[in-house]
Amino acid sequence: MSAIAGIYHLYKEPIPIEHRDGMMQAFQTFPANRRAVWNKDSIFFGCCSQWITPESVSEVLPFYDYERQLAITADAIVDNRDDLFERLQVYKNDRPMVSDSQLILLAYEKWGEECPKYLIGDFAFMIWDERKRKLFGARDFSGTRTLYYARHDEKFAFSTTVKSLLSLPYITKNLNEEWLAEFIANPGMFESVDTSSTAYQHIHQLSPSHSITIIDEKIQLKRYCTLTEETKLRFKSDNEYVEAFQDVFQTAVNSKLRTFKKKGAHLSGGLDSGSVAAFASRTLKKQKEMLHTFSFVPVDDFEDWTHKSRIANERPYIESTVQYHSNLSPNYVSVSERNPYTEIDEWLDALEMPYKFFENTYWLRGIYEKAAEMGIGVILNGQRGNWTVSWGPSLDYFARLIKRMKWIKFYQEVHAYSSQSGIGRKRIVSVVVNRKFMPITYKKEDLFPIFINRSFARKTGVFEKLQENGIDPAGKMSSNAYKVRQDQFQQLYYWNTTGTYGAKMALRYGTVQRDPTDDLRVIRYCLSIPDEQFVRNGMDRALIRRATEGYLPDNIRLNDETRGVQGADGVHRMIPAWNEFIDELEKMMENPLIQELLDKEVLIAALAKIKHPDASIAFEYEMKILMRSLILYRFLIGRG
Repeated sequence: MSAIAGIYHLYKEPIPIEHRDGMMQAFQTFPANRRAVWNKDSIFFGCCSQWITPESVSEVLPFYDYERQLAITADAIVDNRDDLFERLQVYKNDRPMVSDSQLILLAYEKWGEECPKYLIGDFAFMIWDERKRKLFGARDFSGTRTLYYARHDEKFAFSTTVKSLLSLPYITKNLNEEWLAEFIANPGMFESVDTSSTAYQHIHQLSPSHSITIIDEKIQLKRYCTLTEETKLRFKSDNEYVEAFQDVFQTAVNSKLRTFKKKGAHLSGGLDSGSVAAFASRTLKKQKEMLHTFSFVPVDDFEDWTHKSRIANERPYIESTVQYHSNLSPNYVSVSERNPYTEIDEWLDALEMPYKFFENTYWLRGIYEKAAEMGIGVILNGQRGNWTVSWGPSLDYFARLIKRMKWIKFYQEVHAYSSQSGIGRKRIVSVVVNRKFMPITYKKEDLFPIFINRSFARKTGVFEKLQENGIDPAGKMSSNAYKVRQDQFQQLYYWNTTGTYGAKMALRYGTVQRDPTDDLRVIRYCLSIPDEQFVRNGMDRALIRRATEGYLPDNIRLNDETRGVQGADGVHRMIPAWNEFIDELEKMMENPLIQELLDKEVLIAALAKIKHPDASIAFEYEMKILMRSLILYRFLIGRG
């Protein structure tokens, strides 16, 4: 993968060398196999390349095609190379020598600005079309790579990182108050409903599934990919659905294993990461290669406080999967010296903006570090699996059957579900009717504390903006899992967080995360098959359970009693530094800028509830708002 940068002077003025060098200097902390620039008249492209795929070793970036008069700089791994080679009629003998960036150029030559529609993979790229004096770029559909940009008068600049843009003298560090307000007021894990905004007023980012075109003084943004749930596929038997899924999923896994380095995978005790590792293991076994798995485990002295349906230490389940496959080499990552509090500055430096997912930061970075030490090129994961491969919410499916008046099917499924779970049929029906057809009532303690300063909220209009986008500041959510799933694919703000941290961590450690459950081919398949393939004979997540027979041990494949939960030991880890943590929170609350942004009284009340530490508060709302506030505070004071 790569860090890319560029400047375009719309009125053909030459680009000062110090501007070009300043942008590239911002990439010096990243490990790189090659650093290069290309400069012609009023256009500059730069690239800091990290070699991951076999083709990237000989790839020249930035690249200028003299014949086509096209230049490209790219941060890209294209997964559907074979399909593109056929469509673009590339000679078979030439294919091994064609890099991913050259493949993108060929796609642009054939399809122009429609070319991103034909690309599957992780990418952000910019192309200079010299004949048309047009700058064109795109970011992959789920935003797995970052691409920021800024416009100042007749100057346009872009980069993988914010720091690189801020090196330019005409780009200011003024904060974006609307973004900050959303970061505070939105109870969810994403920062802003406006996926083109950032914490900086004059720096934007290209949204997932979007392309950008700059001609003369006009900037045009266009969404090129929209995923909808449409049932189209109809097979004759259940086995055909399973076989078709296995085929498309194996294709996705194999394409994401493409590296000349060692291969790795996240592995928890669950279905998603287990399925990814199992399919990868089968491919690598044929090649006599090992798959190095990386799993988080809590510190030794942690006592699991979570509900009986949850498990904080998934090691027994992980070992079950490892023993099932002879070519899995396990690595258990605890990083006992780290906790969410000690990680704040590291992640702020990497992400360049405030973040919310503090509960998992210490082990996520620990896995990246371990993988980098071992020379791992790719780490597979199954982060999007809940909405794709392991979709299948039983109760919501039963409610949908009632709404569609499919009574025979409803009673058959309820009977089967009752037999498997041991729950009485009357109770199941009662739960379906009450939970899925009646409005949910929330107790006060169930609501997320609103901790934004009300004056700041009025000034920015943040509550109105959230409500326009169907987001309740108190955290009330739809009880309809199908609606939530639909939003996951249609609302782009759900995609930015994982893409941003994945891209930034990859640059820092030279190891890239790849997610087969987020592959476009897998998503489209999962969105195109009937509901009853996901809930079948009383079994939830039925498609992946059937598809992994022979791939995963039954205690993983058929487990519907417990779910793993990472980060439950976060507060336990923080206890030795708890007084320091409390002191900094109290200091934060006296900061004048923080008082303008946050409701001090709400923070004081939250602090009173967590002043005496207990491991079980790790996921409590009070802990969330205080850590989010502290992360924001560190970001603000870090800027001076």
